[in-house]
Amino acid sequence: MAKRAPARKRPRNAKPSTKGLAPAECRLTEPSEAVAEVTEAIEKAGGCAVGAYKEPLGGHPVLIAILPIDAVEPTPFQRDLSDAHHKRLADVINKTGRFLDPIIAVLALRDGFWTPNGRHRLEAMRRLGAKSISALVVADREVAWQILALNTEKAHNLKERALEVIRIYRGLVDEDASRPESQFAFYLDEPALVTLGVCYERVPRFGGGVYHPILRRLETFTDEPLRSAIKDHEKRSGMVLDLEEKVAGVVKKLKERGLVSPYLRSFVVARINPLRWIKGEPPPLEEVLKTMRERAGKFNVEKIRPQDLAGAAGPPDEGA
Repeated sequence: MAKRAPARKRPRNAKPSTKGLAPAECRLTEPSEAVAEVTEAIEKAGGCAVGAYKEPLGGHPVLIAILPIDAVEPTPFQRDLSDAHHKRLADVINKTGRFLDPIIAVLALRDGFWTPNGRHRLEAMRRLGAKSISALVVADREVAWQILALNTEKAHNLKERALEVIRIYRGLVDEDASRPESQFAFYLDEPALVTLGVCYERVPRFGGGVYHPILRRLETFTDEPLRSAIKDHEKRSGMVLDLEEKVAGVVKKLKERGLVSPYLRSFVVARINPLRWIKGEPPPLEEVLKTMRERAGKFNVEKIRPQDLAGAAGPPDEGA
């Protein structure tokens, strides 16, 4: 059996003014080899490095740069662009006539730069016809995944969170698939989001909310290499989608009998979920999904009465 990743520890409140660097210590007097490499990449792209400093918490070097806007792209594994949001941003920037919120940028995998947190600002500036954009350029590309992990917590819904996590995961696989999955638990938030992300890739209108609690309880990050672990997530996502096909069939039959509720899918999943009755250590996820699929196939819609739905709750059905 694969080893579980250790639980993440949250930092305790530190005493005031006991951590990091004092202002004078943030002066970067001797640039490292990594900083020189990034400076060269900025100039090669047609940009201009206008300053450098040590960020005040960890002392990591950061370059302040003006980059050609065409040399910057969003990381390929973050959430989709909000058309309304970047247009509102463009209006605000246009009214002030100033761009005062630099994006964060890292070296891209091949050429140019990636921004993990500035997609909408970048698009807003492009909308305004800007030639360049100000950026805080970080020498360590891995910081892109760390920033995306923070962005993931701000995502509006489960689908956005899951899609962002699976895109981070695929980016990690592209970089070095031999590293253990558990090493990136912080970036990926929770293993259930990886599996759900694959589901949403395959079926964009998938209603993952009803399956999330089950996956969250039973899935763990492991010490398996990323190349192996992603295959496990893809296999489990296939099982979830097979189960959803059965559940959708039951929901359709219930609707044909005149039963109406925004929680029909949640009701069906709750009825076939064996975890409700299991105390102690639950069986593996694959076994639970198999049991649920079998129960969905045998679900007798004729025995369901309108009053049975009265206490149903959970995520509303997709499109309800």
